[in-house]
Amino acid sequence: MALRGITVLSLEQAVAAPLATARLADAGARVIKVERQGTGDFARHYDSAVHGESTYFTWLNRGKESIALDLKSTAHAAALRGILAKADVFVQNLGFGAADRLGLGSETLTTEFPRLITMDISGYGEDGPKAALPAYDLLVQAEAGLCEVSGPPGAPARVGVSLVDITAGLNAHGAIVQALFERERTGRGQSLKTSLFASASEMMAVPYLQCQYTGAAPVNTGLAHPSIAPYGAFPCSDGKQILLSIQNEREWERLCAGALGRPEMATDARYCKPDLRVANRQELDGEIAGITAQYTRDEMMERLQGAKIACGAVNSVHDLLVHPQLRTAQVPLPDPRLSATIVAPPVWAAGTPPTGTQLGRIPSLGEHTDAVLAEFAPTLE
Repeated sequence: MALRGITVLSLEQAVAAPLATARLADAGARVIKVERQGTGDFARHYDSAVHGESTYFTWLNRGKESIALDLKSTAHAAALRGILAKADVFVQNLGFGAADRLGLGSETLTTEFPRLITMDISGYGEDGPKAALPAYDLLVQAEAGLCEVSGPPGAPARVGVSLVDITAGLNAHGAIVQALFERERTGRGQSLKTSLFASASEMMAVPYLQCQYTGAAPVNTGLAHPSIAPYGAFPCSDGKQILLSIQNEREWERLCAGALGRPEMATDARYCKPDLRVANRQELDGEIAGITAQYTRDEMMERLQGAKIACGAVNSVHDLLVHPQLRTAQVPLPDPRLSATIVAPPVWAAGTPPTGTQLGRIPSLGEHTDAVLAEFAPTLE
């Protein structure tokens, strides 16, 4: 495995940092997760849906070692320093200023341990008027304008998963791997930083540019593309929906002639160019909906695929559970008698079967404390 031999120490909670380190663990890194004595990562307590374990914790903490420390304790702080002296990567996503107050600021650590790579994941960054504010996924979605371009027209909405947390974690993971590669060349670590707000803002790059250079901000359009038509969801006779996408004039002609059985629509003066289709979206969508509603979703899917039109089902989560393209993996739970089926990591080696991949075990709180302290801080024994 690519990161075998790499040791990661992580003061982490919730989603962003745990996702970054889960990916490192998947690649073979040894990840030592530091949790608060008594309560641990608060994501352990979000729910108890997975055989008594939290869904978030089960997803994000496979293959890690858990140590429970009191970082205000002189002995435990010294033990942490012992681990850092041999670690390759340090990750933290504590509240604003908490790492510095514990003597674990990145500038301090990279001076003390020149080969160490540090990754600080914050809410809004380390400076600016909002830097010290608490930051959670939905708050940052709203602050970055992401809610304004999501949901049905006129009703800003939360993206349905913790997209900002997830993106921040993926950004952190990619940057850490790059820094490890660079260290192979230079022999030196570095201090890296990302934030939830920076990650959300980068996702808003296209709306930002549109607004910056035209003065007009895109609006939320529900299950429709704001600047391409037809590109959205349409009803079917069985009460289900199908989503279709037209990207060029060849596809538009095939849609009209093949899937819809209305070849004359392709040259209709209202729809014969991309900008006209957008300007007349309401009429166009109404005509298409009148046709798709005559067929079940499966029938309409067959017609669209026969005309080589990009399309997809508007599925439920129940549909995802049995989706033929879904890859899953098994994760052992703290109770050795139990395991959970989770969505498999989205990158895999050629030849990996779509189901049954075994990932690392989920640790119980403080399960590895004694062993890790004996290894890195034997004087505490």
